[in-house]
Amino acid sequence: MFNKGDKVSVLDEDMNGVVLSVKDNQVTIETEDGFVMTFNVKELIKINNTSNLMDSIKRINVDEIAKEKEIPKARSFVKEKKSKHEIPAPEFDLHIEKLVPNKRGMSNYDILTLQTETAKRHIEFAIRNRIPKIVFIHGVGEGVLKAELDFLLGRYDNIAFIEGNYQKYGQGATEVFIKQSAM
Repeated sequence: MFNKGDKVSVLDEDMNGVVLSVKDNQVTIETEDGFVMTFNVKELIKINNTSNLMDSIKRINVDEIAKEKEIPKARSFVKEKKSKHEIPAPEFDLHIEKLVPNKRGMSNYDILTLQTETAKRHIEFAIRNRIPKIVFIHGVGEGVLKAELDFLLGRYDNIAFIEGNYQKYGQGATEVFIKQSAM
């Protein structure tokens, strides 16, 4: 509760003052500008006088500060096992911002066509160069590009594909595995 002489601040306004009187739920204050105003108890908050250094020091909870300073424990996660000779799979980002410097003037059809043609070019390159795995980053969005990519990949007999590693890519990637035929 408030007492005469307490320093207070008005919650919804940039105004401070000193309590002159308290009657029921009404508190009369004198603002820093010299105006006398009355507020409801719920509209005010008491300001502690921080000029007394010892009072301020007593309010500090050392245990809470020590907890804040603790080094957080590392989160555990399953790491993919890789052999020392394994070359990481090439990743291709199909976001339009990565493919063209400026998409202005391109319709959604133009954008999707460019993205699928780019994916097809990378697939053909991987097949020709016997690259066993590639990753397409397509993002989540509305799923139009992913659906088009799934359709494109389904047309190849020697290709298998799955959702990309969630820990590494989130939901917006597809891993493509190219089955190599004997030449």
